[in-house]
Amino acid sequence: MIAPQVRKLAHVLVHYSTEVKAGETVRIMGTPSSEPLLREVYREVLRVGAHPVVRMRLTDEDALFYREAADGELDYVDALLLHDTETIDVSIGTFPDQNPYSLTSVDPAKKQRRLRARGPIIRKFTERWSTGQLRWVGTAYPTEALAQEAHMSLDEYAGFVFAAGRLDEENPADSWRTLSASQQRICDRLNQCSTIRYVGLDTDLTFSCRGRSWMNCDGKLNFPDGEVFTGPVEDSVNGTIRFTFPGIFAGQEVEDILLRFRDGKVEEARAAKGQDLLHQLIHTDPGASYVGEIAIGTNDQIRHFTRNMLFDEKMGGTIHLALGMGVPGSGSKNVSSLHWDMLKDMRDGGEIHADGMLIYRNGRFL
Repeated sequence: MIAPQVRKLAHVLVHYSTEVKAGETVRIMGTPSSEPLLREVYREVLRVGAHPVVRMRLTDEDALFYREAADGELDYVDALLLHDTETIDVSIGTFPDQNPYSLTSVDPAKKQRRLRARGPIIRKFTERWSTGQLRWVGTAYPTEALAQEAHMSLDEYAGFVFAAGRLDEENPADSWRTLSASQQRICDRLNQCSTIRYVGLDTDLTFSCRGRSWMNCDGKLNFPDGEVFTGPVEDSVNGTIRFTFPGIFAGQEVEDILLRFRDGKVEEARAAKGQDLLHQLIHTDPGASYVGEIAIGTNDQIRHFTRNMLFDEKMGGTIHLALGMGVPGSGSKNVSSLHWDMLKDMRDGGEIHADGMLIYRNGRFL
């Protein structure tokens, strides 16, 4: 039996998040474990009169790839995926739910090489998204693997996922429209500011957002959602930030990350665990050592760290910073194959100052 929240989720993804229209081509991506949701999305797309195209990933596909791939495969650009990216109108997908530790032993250099090979696909996707030719949303379906990673039972995790998306409410889309209006007021306020300062434990970081836009993340790209972000002026980031939660990349954790910036670039990078991976990622390409995104999480339904950045970066009372690729719409000019988010809790004394004025304390806007 399909839970009513799954049908609601499919409806929200098709009608609210991506606003699928008749005649459009919609790519639906996921793994076998997320098939119940994919089937409901497929059904909704057909009801709209659009054309669904399903692209199914194998369970633990990435682990199999890295175990068997030779140099040629590591450098291969998937022509079919590139063609999809160049031609589809909408992409709706569930993020991978593989064993989160299946890539732990993979050589970081292999991951870096594969990331570079995917550069043309990432750039084309970003280009079409930024010009309005492509709409997309990514979500998560409750699975055993994700529940285990979050240290929850499957039932507990499903309840967490549904609550984070307001899917227990009669009309979730209306709730997201209300949240959108609230977040837009925050964005309007921040768009009037030029200099932002983050202060907290081992943290004093400043950046300029002059000429950049604060973006309202209200369930249109990620679902669930709940954050506001901008792309800082590339050479304006200065100071130090220490991240409360582990940075996770392809199943590997980098713990107790401290970054020091000078004129926008990472000048020093330390970690208690995963130092080699941290340095590998920062040197993926020239843009990987600069900040593409700085954000503030606003979803108060997300209260626990789950090791899944789809949820964690939206956690109310946190901030996060992404090294690498800037996000279209924010004004960021940073180009990279990397986009890696790292998360800091602000609920215990953290502050945000805008043009010298305190606007946020202990995880709340004042």
